[in-house]
Amino acid sequence: MSAAAIVGILVALFAVGVGAWYVAVQRRRTHDLQAQYGPEYSRTVSQVGDQRRAEDELVKRQERVEHLDISSLSAEQRGQFTQQWRNVQAMFVDDPRGAVTRADGLVEEVMKKRGYPVSDFDQRAADLSVHHGRVVQNYRAAREIAIRHRRGMATTEDLRQAMVYYRELFQDLLEDREHMTERPVERAVERDVRRSAVDRAPSGDPVASDSQRPIRVDRDVRP
Repeated sequence: MSAAAIVGILVALFAVGVGAWYVAVQRRRTHDLQAQYGPEYSRTVSQVGDQRRAEDELVKRQERVEHLDISSLSAEQRGQFTQQWRNVQAMFVDDPRGAVTRADGLVEEVMKKRGYPVSDFDQRAADLSVHHGRVVQNYRAAREIAIRHRRGMATTEDLRQAMVYYRELFQDLLEDREHMTERPVERAVERDVRRSAVDRAPSGDPVASDSQRPIRVDRDVRP
């Protein structure tokens, strides 16, 4: 075999190797982004219309958030915000419209306290999706209901659902997902609601006798 033929084979093998490496890298990136963003990945691909460009957009989001000064809440701050959420949730019984407006504002307050810019809603949602991709779509849905509410087009059931959506994001924001370690931060709001449900339950009620049973916390915002 001539030297030229050997060189040609080596170049072909190198090209195949580079191609296989590139495909593996792209697959790994896709897998990592899907795992990080959850449903937000599919939404972005659908919105952008091209998987590669959508993934580039998600990577840019991550790079932007990495340059933000995001801080965790202190135990005192989490306690204060948790108490405020209890007040908003109790407010829903007599004033569901006012409660939804206050819930939206409280979520914004938590974001500001943690260091997220809040001037533009679309950018706010994009920033949140980096570490809170599981609930950011619910946040968008809650915002849509809040807008319909201001136009007088939201039903009481719509408002109840918005409260559930806001609560899920609120709980997620209390956790330090931006600096998450292997040990998850305790979900203070969920723990408090579970304790309240047990305290309210009459003697012999399954809620009181079975503390391991999941609590449907959205009952507390049902009109």
